[in-house]
Amino acid sequence: MVLGETLQERSKGKDVRTSNIVAAKAVASAIRTSLGPRGMDKLMQMSDGEVLISNDGATILSKLNVLHPAAKMLVQLSQSQDIEAGDGTTTVVVLAGALLDACSALLEKGIHPMAIASAFLHAADKAIEILTNVAKPVDLGDREALLNAVSTCLSSKVVAQNTELLAPIAVDSVLGIVEDIATSTNVDLRDIRLVQQKGGTIDDTELVDGLVLHKGSTKTAGGPSQMPKAKIALLQYCLSAPKTDMDNNVIVSDYAAMDRILREERKYILQQCKVIKKSGANVVLIQKSILRDAYNELSLHFLAKMGILVVTDIERSDVPFVCRTLGCTPIAHADQCLPEKLGHADHVGDVVMEGGSTKVVKFTGVAHEGKTMTVLLRGSNDLVLAEASRSLHDAQCVVRSLVKRKALIAGGGAAEAEAALRLHKYAQTLHGKDAHCVQAFAEALEVLPYTLAENAGMKPINVVTELRKQHASGVVGAGINVKKCRVEDMYGMNVVQPLLVSASAIQLATETVCMILKIDDLVVVA
Repeated sequence: MVLGETLQERSKGKDVRTSNIVAAKAVASAIRTSLGPRGMDKLMQMSDGEVLISNDGATILSKLNVLHPAAKMLVQLSQSQDIEAGDGTTTVVVLAGALLDACSALLEKGIHPMAIASAFLHAADKAIEILTNVAKPVDLGDREALLNAVSTCLSSKVVAQNTELLAPIAVDSVLGIVEDIATSTNVDLRDIRLVQQKGGTIDDTELVDGLVLHKGSTKTAGGPSQMPKAKIALLQYCLSAPKTDMDNNVIVSDYAAMDRILREERKYILQQCKVIKKSGANVVLIQKSILRDAYNELSLHFLAKMGILVVTDIERSDVPFVCRTLGCTPIAHADQCLPEKLGHADHVGDVVMEGGSTKVVKFTGVAHEGKTMTVLLRGSNDLVLAEASRSLHDAQCVVRSLVKRKALIAGGGAAEAEAALRLHKYAQTLHGKDAHCVQAFAEALEVLPYTLAENAGMKPINVVTELRKQHASGVVGAGINVKKCRVEDMYGMNVVQPLLVSASAIQLATETVCMILKIDDLVVVA
């Protein structure tokens, strides 16, 4: 009886493990065709009818409705890679799928899952060590090297034809917020604001040394739309008549009382506007309010008469960024409206967007106490804008990866081919099960150049064989040139990528695969 139960348990563990591997491999194969410069894009239709076009692994997987718990781990894996490196989100999932394939073969040979997991983790550490040894150090002051790395990242995006414009924008925007190029080890991309404006083309995208707000200034009362030598006040209180805390009705019985109410309201608002004028402010930003009207026609009229440019409906979430950029302090009450709380800019004014009827407010000549940058993205429709925004963010993440870890390796599958070759040699020095597992890990790494070649319409077996031959003869940078459909030296073609992207992909994919291997039961908790 006991023997029967033991065998049954083992059988169940094997079935659960097989089910997990099959489900996770299905997710990997779904986005495998999106890998590389010649990868396909996916068209996704949401439940609300919205359409999304992308070949970014993290974006595609985040929109998939995945039910299987093991398959969800691969979705979270791509998100982890997105957070850590920002690029390589498709690579990490394809690599995880290849490792799971290798696991299936090893399990069929009767090797214990824990032995496979242990050997894989050891092989991953060895692979990262190999990549670190062949990587070339990079100086953040070497603009050409940064542009090459960003161009490699953008080559696989929908906006690849705009690389010459977007690559310098990505590099300059990140370097503009780095505290110290020599010593910084991280950078916060939230200090870069991407403002999307429909109309025109991606070629009209520009990096603004200052601030851009989504909507134009409010000119209903005939106020100014351009303001040189601006002194900017950010108001968090309402420029409208006060209301009671509770919802009360005031019943007015005669016209004299009504006139008195209107006169008091006018007097109250005029007094508030005079306080703003007295502080020296000539540009006023008014935050959105949910309790009562943040402003009314009367307050706009008075501010216009005083020659003050007004921008309304500043989002609460934008306030910290605006304050860091302009060097102003939010003003929560009229009594606090003091000259030392104002921000400064050489010029503030409306700019009409070419190819569209919309206007934005542009702040130029800002002192930049807080080190922030703004990118004004243009595109013909929402789909193009959304994909351009994602692509530019990925490009900025590549520069951030180089700030974190200042080293470059060859792209085009060269790094994976070199790591696979050296792991094959290393496996020959091992004995028993470990040698088998490290050999399988090395073969799984070759799936990345294989997939690159497959997606480019090349003969993958011939390409991988040629790659092995060139790497064995000592050409460390030999990779796949998908444009000319042949194997070439990637360093010579300036196709490079950050070491952090590949190292993070190998580390995260291996950890996820080992976690899936260690599962032998699936318990559904009601």
